Amino acid sequence: MRRIERPKSLATSALERLRQSIVQGDLALGQPLSERQLAEDLGVSKTPVREALAQLRVEGLVQILPQKGAFVFTLSAKDIVYLCELRLTLESSALRLAYQRNRDKLVHRLKQVLAHMVEAQEKQDTRSYLHHDTQFHEVFFATCGNPLLETAYATHVGKIAALRTHLAIKPLHTVRSFEEHGEMIKLLETGKIDAAILILEQHIGRTSATYSESVDDIAAADKSSGVAA
Repeated sequence: MRRIERPKSLATSALERLRQSIVQGDLALGQPLSERQLAEDLGVSKTPVREALAQLRVEGLVQILPQKGAFVFTLSAKDIVYLCELRLTLESSALRLAYQRNRDKLVHRLKQVLAHMVEAQEKQDTRSYLHHDTQFHEVFFATCGNPLLETAYATHVGKIAALRTHLAIKPLHTVRSFEEHGEMIKLLETGKIDAAILILEQHIGRTSATYSESVDDIAAADKSSGVAA
C-alpha cells in the first residue's frame, strides 16, 4: 500500500524558496530583508517567514542585527579566508576518502556532473552551471563513506554556493575554475590523488585571494567598484 505523502509545511516551503533565492543571487549579498515584504512575495503569513529566517541564520545565510533587522549575509575578506580554510579541510579529506573507498564511483559521478556543466556552458545557462559546480564538490562527500563529513559540509554548502554565485560576476575566476574541475578528474583517473588535491587547494585558494585583506564587506566593495552582482 502506498503511503500518504505529507505536504511540506509553509515554514519548510518558505525556507527552501528563500535559501534558493539567496544561493542563486536573486537576493543579493547584504540585502535587507523585510518579513512583511517576503511574506507578501511568498503568499504566506509572517510566521513561516520568521521561522525560515531563523533557520537561515543558523546556516549562515542570513544575519540578524539588533535594532536593524535581517539581512542576506555578506563577508569580509578575512571571513572568506576562514571559509576557504574550512572548505579545504573538509573537501580534501572527503576527496581522499572517496578516492580510497569508491574511486570508480567518484570518477564516474564527477564526469557526469562535468558533462552537465559543459551543457550549461553551451546554453549560456549560468544558474544551471553554478548548480552543477556545487554538485561537483558535493560528490566528494556523497562518495567518501563518512556521513559525519557529509553533514558537516551540508551545514556550510549554502553559503559556499551563494559565494560562488557572487564570484560568477568575475569571468576569469569561473573560466579557470571550470578548467580545474577537468584537471582533477584526469588526475584521479590516473591515480594521482595528491596532485588532484593540490589542484583543489589552488581551486579553493583563488577564492580567498579575490579580495584585499582590507575589504570589510565584499558586496559593498563590488558595488562601489561598479561591478553588478
